[in-house]
Amino acid sequence: METTQVVNVMHLTGLDFAIIAAYFVISLGIGVLFSKRAGESMEEYFISGRALPWWLAGTSMVATTFAADTPLAVTGLVITNGIAGNWVWWSMAIGGMLTVFFFARLWRRAEVLTDVELIDLRYSGKTAKVLRVFRALYLAIPINCLIVGWVTMAIVKVMKVSLGANEWTVLIISLVITGIYSVLSGLWGVAITDFVQFIIAMTGCIILAVLAVKDVGGLSTLIAGITEKYGATNTLKFIPDFHSSQEWMPVQAFLIFLGVTWWASWYPGAEPGGGGYVVQRMASCKDERHSVLATLWFQVAHYALRPWPWIIVALCALYYYPQLHLPNADANAGFPMIMAKVLPPGMRGLMIVAFFAAFMSTLATQINWGASYVINDFYKPFIKPSASSKHYIFVSRIATVVILFIGAVVSTKLGSVEQAWKIMLTIGAGTGMVFLLRWFWWRINAWAEISAMVASLIIGCFLIFGFKDENGVSKLKDYNQILITAISTMVIWVVVMFLTPPESEEKLISFFRKVRPGGPGWRRIQKKAPDVIPDKNLGVCFVAWILASVMVYSVLFGIGKLIFGFKSLAILLFCVAIFCAGCIYIILSKFGWKEITK
Repeated sequence: METTQVVNVMHLTGLDFAIIAAYFVISLGIGVLFSKRAGESMEEYFISGRALPWWLAGTSMVATTFAADTPLAVTGLVITNGIAGNWVWWSMAIGGMLTVFFFARLWRRAEVLTDVELIDLRYSGKTAKVLRVFRALYLAIPINCLIVGWVTMAIVKVMKVSLGANEWTVLIISLVITGIYSVLSGLWGVAITDFVQFIIAMTGCIILAVLAVKDVGGLSTLIAGITEKYGATNTLKFIPDFHSSQEWMPVQAFLIFLGVTWWASWYPGAEPGGGGYVVQRMASCKDERHSVLATLWFQVAHYALRPWPWIIVALCALYYYPQLHLPNADANAGFPMIMAKVLPPGMRGLMIVAFFAAFMSTLATQINWGASYVINDFYKPFIKPSASSKHYIFVSRIATVVILFIGAVVSTKLGSVEQAWKIMLTIGAGTGMVFLLRWFWWRINAWAEISAMVASLIIGCFLIFGFKDENGVSKLKDYNQILITAISTMVIWVVVMFLTPPESEEKLISFFRKVRPGGPGWRRIQKKAPDVIPDKNLGVCFVAWILASVMVYSVLFGIGKLIFGFKSLAILLFCVAIFCAGCIYIILSKFGWKEITK
């Protein structure tokens, strides 16, 4: 049942249409501009010739995660669970910072085109080939098309609620334009448009938040109204109030999100140890230093700088439309409902462009990334290994279009954005530890990865879709589904790993020579290659990881406290963040980038 509240749709003026048209012309122009360069080779098409500077690669990561679905999903989380509901994704900042200091330089050092290609470097034999094909097609088609589907569903919902537009018209226009410039330009064009699109999308959301608060009557009026209707302990707390009579986020859920999901669950953009388009951007950087800086900038911007405009708009939606908090209401619709209510002419066009920018940045990355799996990890090594670069680029563009089409079909079958998020977290639970340990322990083998992926998919799907009561309602909360899937999957892959033989010594030595991972987990292999000097600064990385995690949460909550008028606490949190940043800088300066990236 969706909300029955009827809101006025936005009526666009000539100025609005001019702004929208200008944006689409610029996007297509960038695609044409980089089409020749993208056609030079697969490296140019998929990883920009390994030439991206850190600021462009990092911003491209942020823009990719800033999809049209994200403001809607955050709105749904806040309306349903209060501000603290965001811990379902805030918790992943810990894993993100782990990637920055432990894995970013290793990914760049591996010189892979996709994260799946690492399988060929790390494992050997027929099992490795099966794993590479399975993982490439699994991520490229069902998983990637699910992501394309939910971000497409989000933009359709925004246009339908705010403009009253026909959903099929919006779907066709947005997909065609994004498909054209993505197919033409490859990652260079995607990265450049991502940079422009992030600025547009972030600016639009900030302006919307300011106008929404002004329409309410100011922050004090908003806070007073929310407190009166829902209780400040439930809605406005950054950390859940576990003593509240209304458990909007039970302590068990909070602890699972904070203590389990960031290392156990595979999720696009927050993969333990890095993966997907994050690895694609790291692989696209000039060198290891740029890879580390790009990933650090991404984590700070993603978790600390972006959320508050969305949260403020969500609170305004909760203030104006209390029916969105009712069971089975379409809480995601709160964001476009506020757009329709408060935006004046001119600003309407800018906000529509902001949403298209957010949508197109993600969609362009997803279809380019998905095509890279199909071509680099399936078609090229196993179907046609000796074709020309021109042929691979041609087939890559076909694969891009096919993935776009399948994703569009999937978008018509999905429910809410948060539902898709939580399904992804559950079916990927338990695989994360394998992806972390394969870098630092020689005993991890291909069978461990295969068993982890298969077990998490089967167990997760059973708990989500099969473990229901007579009314069709799941017998387990989503966070318990994640916990059970994670624990049972880990038990399975550990048992399978010890029951199957390790990888060949030749393959392990080859991987060790190329990547030079540190730590006690490779001592056995290091004895076979005494001339290789592995990383010796894992302790430094550990300290930097803890400091960076504290820093990003301090900035996140400092901004929130400043917005809500707690200036003294905000200043204290900012001081903590500055102290942590200073310590990280001193640590990296003392040991030098040479030590960190070699």
